[in-house]
Amino acid sequence: MAGELRYPCKTSAGVAGELRYPCKTSAGKAGELCYAGKVVIVTGGTRGIGEAIVKVFVHQGAKVVFCAQECERERGEALQRELEAFGCPGEARFVVCDVGIEGDIKNLVCVTISLYGRLDCLVNNASVFPPLQPIDNVSGEDFIALGDINVTSYFLAAKYALPYLRMTKGNIINISSLVTFTGYYNSVAYVASKGAETAMTKALALDESKNEVRVNSISPGNIWTPLWQRLASESGDPEATIQRGCDESPLGRFGTAEEVARAALFLAINATFSTGADLVVSGGAELGMAPKNHQDVTEGVKG
Repeated sequence: MAGELRYPCKTSAGVAGELRYPCKTSAGKAGELCYAGKVVIVTGGTRGIGEAIVKVFVHQGAKVVFCAQECERERGEALQRELEAFGCPGEARFVVCDVGIEGDIKNLVCVTISLYGRLDCLVNNASVFPPLQPIDNVSGEDFIALGDINVTSYFLAAKYALPYLRMTKGNIINISSLVTFTGYYNSVAYVASKGAETAMTKALALDESKNEVRVNSISPGNIWTPLWQRLASESGDPEATIQRGCDESPLGRFGTAEEVARAALFLAINATFSTGADLVVSGGAELGMAPKNHQDVTEGVKG
């Protein structure tokens, strides 16, 4: 059923959905590209937000090394071939990497340097969203395992990438979550891990300021991705679940993965005086009190 669900709720004029092809119209116009020749690592780059980030950066001329686990090899290699076939101005290279294994992360950085000799941007995106459950049902082992993926992998990727990012005065972008600010029901381990990502962003931004390496994060709200699609399809009422997701934003819709990817591109290219910042991409879901919906409010709060 998951494959039958389509992008939910109404969209606004100009809202990007799927990236448009072909890229061949941009070939040979490196001077007009935003990130031509820059080298980027994206973890968790085969689906959802990570996949969109890979595409957006490659469209802007970047050489992107993206990774996922062995089980995603076929999808990753297919994405690499797809971007090559459409003549995109940048390049995409898929590398198998389990971010829960320190040696794999170190190898990911080594492969990137071997291929391109430099590194300009690290996008930490790979993370896990576990099933919703109260703290009573979460073991200490579960909590630690989630932290290994969602927090330790971000730390290790930064650790091994920084020697090269310092050379280029590059930047790190950590994909966090709006739940850092709002919390979320039955998700204490996940919320804690995302809070740690955002806090680590600020600490690392301070440490690396002397090296002119910027470190920022993005906190997406409800973004229509394969994860949201799966969660909706597994609920008792998929359409109602989707509508609730739309109603959480004053804009009355989900965001798209491409919108988050373009926020990442902004941080990498234009936000040259921003470090330790968290860019919220939520459609305003954190604003106001209680549930939101896209209906006009005609009466004030009664007292």
